[in-house]
Amino acid sequence: MEQNKILDKLHIELISPISEGGMGVVYEALQHGTGDFRKVVALKLIREEYSAIDEFRDNFMGEAKLVADLIHTNIVQTYHLGEMDGQYYMTMEFINGVNLAQFMRLQRNSGQYLAIDLAVFIVSRICRGLSHAHQKCGRDGRLLGIVHRDVGPRNIMIAREGDVKLTDFGIAKALDLMYNEEGHTIVGKDAYLSPEQARREVTDARADLFACGIVLAELLLLGNIFEDEDGDAQATRENIRSLEIPDFREYREDIDEKLNTILQLALAKDREQRFQTAIEMLEELEKYIYSDGYGPTNEKLAAYLAELLP
Repeated sequence: MEQNKILDKLHIELISPISEGGMGVVYEALQHGTGDFRKVVALKLIREEYSAIDEFRDNFMGEAKLVADLIHTNIVQTYHLGEMDGQYYMTMEFINGVNLAQFMRLQRNSGQYLAIDLAVFIVSRICRGLSHAHQKCGRDGRLLGIVHRDVGPRNIMIAREGDVKLTDFGIAKALDLMYNEEGHTIVGKDAYLSPEQARREVTDARADLFACGIVLAELLLLGNIFEDEDGDAQATRENIRSLEIPDFREYREDIDEKLNTILQLALAKDREQRFQTAIEMLEELEKYIYSDGYGPTNEKLAAYLAELLP
């Protein structure tokens, strides 16, 4: 009842939940304004008990402040951060589509591999968004040093129009904005960690590029090569630290030498041997899909998603 009162004051009407976690819920919602103005938004509402925890509240506010200025076509936009009666909320761009985990589930159900050019296209768009985030400076001109640290299928959205967008910077690190204990704890989802995250080392932007490599390999093979079959988190982290990266041509015959090389670079255990910047990885991915002069577009991805969706 208290939540409904808060939403009434904010002129927000909940439509349906999009996702739910232990600390909060994301809803599809309508933001009402003067003169029958209505806008569909995503509302991230933090549970009251977590809003009262200083560390969590500070990180939530840090995420909102961080993403507010990350205005890019491949990053979900944040509109507003607010607090009412001790409960914190964030309104964000609503993406009418699916996350990449849902997309891959639909793809597996189809009984076919995803076309290589579409898999590469999706990851290239994530690299575009990451490049913007990694290079972002504060108002004083200092590089913010943003590292997402949680690039994975659940945090990648595909809109029905074919737009690919990175979301959820909730555990990102950035200069003076986000709380983190790198070197002491592991942050991120086990199956999408970089080796340095799995070793509890301090990360930089190259950690996100390793995660992009995992996502690309998973799109191509429809399975995560590092994830333990029994779901054991420790075994998964050990695989990320020590598993030899395979020759992907042996897993799928239409993966050629050029794409295999891209995957090997993205998944190099030593970050000095990895792609060094998101723009470098983006350029290689785009050379791969557009070298013949024409390649995948948002419209092609949208048409394919329409075929997959019920």
